[in-house]
Formats: sequence, structure tokens, C-alpha cells
Amino acid sequence: MKLYRIAAIIQRHLYLYRRSVPRLAEIFFWPILDVIVWGFVTIYLIGAQPNLPRFVAFFLGALILWDILYRSQQGISISFLEEIWSKNLINLFVSPMRPSEFILALMVMSIAKLLVAGLASSFLAWLFYSFNLFTLGFSLIPFVVNLMVMGWSIGIITTGALLLYGQEAEMWAWGLAFFVQPFSAVFYPISVLPSWIQPIALMVPASHIFEGMRVVIEKGTLPIDHLMMAGVFNMIYLALALLFFYRSLRVAKERGLLLHRGTE
Repeated sequence: MKLYRIAAIIQRHLYLYRRSVPRLAEIFFWPILDVIVWGFVTIYLIGAQPNLPRFVAFFLGALILWDILYRSQQGISISFLEEIWSKNLINLFVSPMRPSEFILALMVMSIAKLLVAGLASSFLAWLFYSFNLFTLGFSLIPFVVNLMVMGWSIGIITTGALLLYGQEAEMWAWGLAFFVQPFSAVFYPISVLPSWIQPIALMVPASHIFEGMRVVIEKGTLPIDHLMMAGVFNMIYLALALLFFYRSLRVAKERGLLLHRGTE
């Protein structure tokens, strides 16, 4: 693995954002819009029902953490789509660059995007609604890491689908994360789900993170059991996502799909 190849891919994408105001604005637009809209919803709920449970006041915390997962997924999916849109995919995979170097570069790009978007959202939540995400303390670090890894898994699955099906699978880049959101217990505990859905939700790493967030807010203790479960499932899903990507890349090469994907 060569670091200069990874750095070259990162630099190539950074040039895109430096030279494109719409691309740069997209990083900020949706997180800021979500914070503003759901922040007002939270204020309304608290004003209408002052006796609502305490975690309603921290609704924004769940929103910001969910955006971390979504941004980490988008950092991989959209960066891969940029290569397809610019017809650069074939150039990348005929070069000496290894697939692992490419994936690692996209992961670094996703970290950069979620840092920018997450800090912007956290600042606005503090400025407008006096909500400080960092009150979660050191537990925030494993929460963010686990959400980021789950986002990577979804993003890598998306890239594999794009290799096999081309831009027909582009909707996966925008909607696959939202497909698992109902099972992720983002805004409600797993206990409110139907009994037959709860076992499915317990296999989603994000559900353990958001359940753990509520434990920290309500009891002030670090939920080690939830963090361990999230970590185990994340490692399994990340390994499966990488296997799917490598298999998709092999099939794309054998069937000559790379050339088609690079010119469509």
C-alpha cells in the first residue's frame, strides 16, 4: 500500500470542492437545514408538553449523530459517483492503484466531510438551542467511531452495486442509509418497535449507539454492553461489505463492465 497514491486520490477530490461552490455548499446545507427544522420541532414539543421525558430535549443529539452516519456513507458513495460522472473510473482501475488504497482514500474523504458537517451542526445546535453535544463526554468518541464504521459499510456496499449495475444503482447512494433508519432506533427506543422487528433492530449497530446515547443522557453511565455489540456487528458488516466490493470489482473486470461504467 502506497501512501502517495492514497494522497493523490484525496487531493483529486479536494480540488473538486475547492473549485466548486455548489459541492462545498452541499456539505453544509442538509445538516444545517435538519438542525433548524428539527430544533424548532423539539422546542414546540417541549412547549406544548412540559412534562415530556427529558430525552426529548436532546432530540438534536440523535439528529446530529445520525448525520454523522449518513455523511460517512455519503463520503464514500458520492466520491465514487464523482469518478463515474467525470468518466474517470476506468483511468483509476487501469493504474497501479490497489482497490484497498482507493477505499482507504474514500474513507479519509468521508472523515473530512463528516467533521466539517458535524462541527457545523453542533455549533448551530449550541448557538440556537443551547444544546451541547459534547455533554456526552468521552462516550461521544466510541459513538462517533461506530456510526462512522457503519456508514462506511453502507457506502462500500453502494460502490459494489454501482460497479455491477452502473448509474441504475445511483439511488442506493442516497437512500440505502434511510432504509436501515427505521431499525436504528434513532428517535425512539427499540422497545417501541413491534416484537418481531426488535431482533432485527438489535442486529443494527446504530441501534445500540442510539440506545447507548439515551443511557448516557438519562443515567450518566457509559453503556459498555451496547458499545461492544455495536463494535462486533460493525466488524462483521464491514468485512462483508469489503468482500462484496472485491467480488463486484472482480465480476466487473471479468465482464468488461469497468469500461462501460467509465463511459456511461
